[in-house]
Amino acid sequence: MIDQSETSDMEARGDKTARLYRMVMDKHVCPYGVKSKWLLEKRGFEVEDHHLTTREETDAFKAKHDVKTTPQTFIGAERIGGYTGLRAHFGNPVEKEGKSYRPVLAVFAVALGLALSLSWWAFDTPLTVRAAEWFVAFSMGMLAMLKLQDVEQFSSMFIGYDLLAKRWVPYAYTYPYLEALAAILMAGRLLPWLSIPVAAFIGTVGAASVIYAVYIQKRDIKCACVGGSGNVPLGFISLSENLAMMGMAVWMLLKPAGV
Repeated sequence: MIDQSETSDMEARGDKTARLYRMVMDKHVCPYGVKSKWLLEKRGFEVEDHHLTTREETDAFKAKHDVKTTPQTFIGAERIGGYTGLRAHFGNPVEKEGKSYRPVLAVFAVALGLALSLSWWAFDTPLTVRAAEWFVAFSMGMLAMLKLQDVEQFSSMFIGYDLLAKRWVPYAYTYPYLEALAAILMAGRLLPWLSIPVAAFIGTVGAASVIYAVYIQKRDIKCACVGGSGNVPLGFISLSENLAMMGMAVWMLLKPAGV
């Protein structure tokens, strides 16, 4: 059996041939097999691509090599493993998923891009007050959409820290629809008599809930801001969603008066 150092020496000498065994069936092509082939080719390997075209053939391969999954990559006589093992072999291991603000930041970044683009088209400049309004409205709308994908799961997480939802469960189910309604109306400056109080109410309750859970109780829990499937920590970034709704409500309330 060739060890890791010998395999590295082979690669250094330019012996860059790999054997890849992956599932390629009429109704299923293993995505990790495709990614493994791409990664090997990206690293300059010539890939001997062996397709496992039936379930029986796949089971026989796994039994022969005493492995539980495919794809499997071999470099020389060494079995590197699946896609995760291949990544690790090349010094780029797959990081375990943990708490991250990435989902919220992605929403804010896309919303900002849309707002600036629309403002540029409508007013010949991206930097307008309307762009700021659109940014808040688009952010609210996209966050509401993520919650609406699975309201049941969202509500379970939301009840864990929201002060009103703990006392009145229907509010947890209603919240995503209220946020979406306020976002749609505020984007077009429609029915301010409805959008302003809705945004102000859910924003204020949400901000108070986050402040109480994070800064008073010192709890380390997940935020439901991107829906129940997210792993966003409850904190300042989460609080910004509620502060933005409150700020938008105040702005729209005062703007008719010339402020």
